[in-house]
Formats: sequence, C-alpha cells, structure tokens
Amino acid sequence: MKTLILNVDRDDDLGRKAKVKSPIIGVKDNIDAANKLGQADPEDSDVNSIFSAIFTYNSFISKKDKDVEIATICGHINVGLKSDQILAEQLENVIKKTGAEDVIIVTDGAEDEYILPIIQSRIKITSVKRVSVKQSRELEDAYYRILKLLNDEKVQKQFVLPIALVLIVWSFFVLFNIASSGFGAILFTLGIYLLIRVFRWERNISHIFKEVKSGFLTGKLSIYTYIVAAVILIASVFLAYNNANFSSEVELIPILSFVSNMIWGIVVAGLLMMLGRVIDLYVKDKKAPWNYWIVPFSLFAFGFISTAIFESLHNSLINWPNSFSMEPFLTLSFIGNTSTGIMIGIVGAITYHYIKDIYVTESSELEIERQTT
Repeated sequence: MKTLILNVDRDDDLGRKAKVKSPIIGVKDNIDAANKLGQADPEDSDVNSIFSAIFTYNSFISKKDKDVEIATICGHINVGLKSDQILAEQLENVIKKTGAEDVIIVTDGAEDEYILPIIQSRIKITSVKRVSVKQSRELEDAYYRILKLLNDEKVQKQFVLPIALVLIVWSFFVLFNIASSGFGAILFTLGIYLLIRVFRWERNISHIFKEVKSGFLTGKLSIYTYIVAAVILIASVFLAYNNANFSSEVELIPILSFVSNMIWGIVVAGLLMMLGRVIDLYVKDKKAPWNYWIVPFSLFAFGFISTAIFESLHNSLINWPNSFSMEPFLTLSFIGNTSTGIMIGIVGAITYHYIKDIYVTESSELEIERQTT
C-alpha cells in the first residue's frame, strides 16, 4: 500500500513567488521547488513545510518499511471556493499518478487545514503534521516580522486596504470641514468593502477598471456615456435632495419626494449607458445588438409608472396622519402616466420577441448555409 506525503499550499505562494507549477510530485522536484521559494522569499513558512514533508519522506525511505511518495499541491491567492476547487483537481491528479491509498498531510498553518474534508472525501488520511517555525521572542524581532508580513500581497488586500480606505475617507471629510459626517462615511465605505469581499466581486471590479482603461486607450464611446450618466445621476441626487422637504413632520413624504425627483435622472442615465454600449458593440461586431432593443422601452415604462405611483403617494400622505386621500390615484395624471408606461412596456415586449424570432431565423439560415457550403 502506497502512502502519499502531501504538502498543502492553499494560497499558492509557490506559484506566485517562485513561479513553480503545481502539482509537484517526487522528492527531487519538491527540493527544487523549496529551493526556488527559499530564494524568492526565505522567510516564507511554506519553505519549512516542504522541507518537513521531505524529512518525513526520507524517514520512511530510510526504514524501508513503507512505500511512500511525496507531492505538493497549490491553490490560489483568493483563498476560498476557487482555491479549494484547484486543490481538489490537483489532489485527484496526484492520486491518479501515484496510486496512493492513504495520505500524511503536512501543513504550515490552520488555514491549510480547512481543506481536510476535501482531502478526506477522496483518500484516507493517516496523519496530519503541522509545522511550527521557531521564532525569537525579542520585541525587535517581532516588529521586524510584522513589517515583513505587511509586505505580503494577501495581507495587504485583507487588512491594509480597508485601513487605507478609512484614512482616505476620513481625511476627505476633514478637509471639507464636515468631520461630523466622517464616521458615517467610514461605516458606509467599510460596508461596501465587506460586501465586495463577501460576494467576491474583486475580479469584476478589476475587470471594470481594465475596461475603463481600455476604453480611454481605444476611444470606446461607452466610457464617455458612462461618465456623463454618472454625472447625471450625481446631479439628480443633489437636485432631488434640494427639492425634498426634509423638515416635514411626516418622514415618508420627503423620501417619496426624493425618489420621485430621481426617477427621470435614472432613466436618462440608463439610456445614455445603453446607447454607448450599443454603438460600441455595433462597431466591434458589425451587427445590431438586438438584445438591447427592449431596454429603452423598459426604462421609459419604469419612468412613467414610477412617477405616477410616487407622486400620487406623496400627494396622498401630505395631510398624514390626519387623513389619507385616494384622490391622487384617480386623477388624469396618474391614469395617463400609468397607462402610457404599461403601453410602452407591452409594445417593447411584443417588438422584442418579434425581432428576436427574426434574428434567430436569420442566424439559423446563415448557419445552415455555412455548413452546406
């Protein structure tokens, strides 16, 4: 029965720092990988972890009482779902190549041990060996190690980045003499950051920044329409806030007024964003992006119906709590705006499906013609 000595690098320090491709199978390749990582970052604990796995491997070889093999698998810097998927794939590959029936896991920390259930579901775990690096207890040495830790890319993203965001937001509010609102802005910023981390939107945000950079370099129209749309939205927020009577005794009235004044700003911004996107796709693919056809109909329908509802609610609650009037919902303005919105939505839906059927038919005919040719 063959036993696998398995070292786990969940955050892929070997790949990022030493440029070593995983999985790493065999004692020679693991020694080479440890040497490369040691030269790239001699203070990385994964170096000790690999050498500990090699030590365990050699102890079995010297006794000649067990058939063993050694391997190292690596995940991804974004520790979590993606990292564990990569580790699972590499583990299955290692088991297939080595024919191992049980495994001894060597790890340098509790973070790597989170994948024990993944390993256990695929092969029997005989033992888990955790490597602890001996460290000096001198204060100066601890300070030096903290500084080195802060240079790690993963630590910077998880801890340094939110602190930097808090400092930037706080300083911005202090410069404009509105420090009293700074605490709320800090909480808002941290909330946005935590949402991004929880839903793992880092890659999407990075993709957006790359698109913006590419748009400026290649002259994409959508970049400029997005900027104009953002300016319109911001201006709409200030105008809506200015027009809303927040001194009203009924708290719901200024909120309804604010939302009502924001509606057409949202519609115009959405139309501008769609226009830029459609033009860019048409220039790129040389064909009309029919799937955007329903967007302007939906935006206009949203504008008319939302305006009717929020304005009528606002007028109904003016005398609240003394009275609530249904008359604003029976006016010609409410009926006209609601009917217009519904009609626009119906026309958009019907024409969209009609154009979609034409497009699908044409695409099928072109594909048949291409295959025939």
